[in-house]
Amino acid sequence: MTAPRFDFSIHATDGKARTGTIRMMRGEIRTPAFMPVGTAATVKAMKPETVRTTGADILLGNTYHLMLRPGAERVARLGGLHRFMNWDRPILTDSGGYQVMSLSELRKITEEGVTFASHLDGSRHLLTPERSMEIQRLLGSDIVMAFDECPRADAPREAIEKSMRMSMRWALRSRAGFDSGEEHPARSALFGIQQGALDEALRRESAEALREIGFDGYAIGGLAVGEGQEAMFATLDFAPDMLPADRPRYLMGVGKPDDLVGAVERGIDMFDCVLPSRSGRNGQGFTWNGPVNLRNARHAEDIAPLDERCPCDGCTNYSRAYLHHLHRSGEILGAMLLTEHNLTFYQQLMAAMRGAIAEGRFAAFAAQFRSDYLG
Repeated sequence: MTAPRFDFSIHATDGKARTGTIRMMRGEIRTPAFMPVGTAATVKAMKPETVRTTGADILLGNTYHLMLRPGAERVARLGGLHRFMNWDRPILTDSGGYQVMSLSELRKITEEGVTFASHLDGSRHLLTPERSMEIQRLLGSDIVMAFDECPRADAPREAIEKSMRMSMRWALRSRAGFDSGEEHPARSALFGIQQGALDEALRRESAEALREIGFDGYAIGGLAVGEGQEAMFATLDFAPDMLPADRPRYLMGVGKPDDLVGAVERGIDMFDCVLPSRSGRNGQGFTWNGPVNLRNARHAEDIAPLDERCPCDGCTNYSRAYLHHLHRSGEILGAMLLTEHNLTFYQQLMAAMRGAIAEGRFAAFAAQFRSDYLG
């Protein structure tokens, strides 16, 4: 049987939590799913084949960074992003909208799009919804994100409202640009992005606009941008329910392990975040009993593994004392081992949540997880 371009099936629900499968031409994505972040066609300190052994079904790449270096046209000439980075499974590409916020000192926004000054060399680049779709087509992305603006959650309501409505106009242009591409409709899927910060009325207006346009999946943007977990969860109490129940719901840029559990409780299916890889490079390991700072002196003579429940190379073959030594010495191996561990832990967490939902015991799982992880 030929794999579909995009198909999402829900296997079980438990409260609002769902577990299912996204089937695409390059493979299946088990949900809830966590996507390691490979911004510049690499998950830092990891080989792609090692990322796969952690249990990851899909990676994330970034349109803005890849368009600057090495360039989307070059990646296309080299056979596409999958061949370029030796990853044969699905890739989701962020449209570049997040950089509209994160590079606020280097950009100018108009109705046409966003003009950036490159953070690499100062060169000027115009990123529009149409150009974002073209870049993601050239990269060969499997899940393409609509181009949007991501304002800060603490911006004035008038600014959030104006931004959201422009993002919805850009979503319509993204849809048209995606559909006009020669390759996208045959192979890729397009996700729209709900905006509106913490405001329920603006979130509803955004969701209605996206549903009218029609997308393969729907992301919730504009969270995890400084508002705090309580405010994020309060927004997730209503935002996912505004989106089609038969489509994947993707919470962008989240998050800490307890964020993931709380978001799955509220109906989220997909996540991405730099936290496990960034923390791994900085000496922090995630475990079922909470995060561990391996740079602390108390680990210097600890012969125990970082996490006895973890099958990764760092936990199977090395002690906390050795990981402590590597990070205090600035050795590259420390970043490699701890990044692999953190990504393995995140995938174990996702697998545990999928199992708990399938068996109808997610509430008990979530309560036990928070008790162990948060103490």
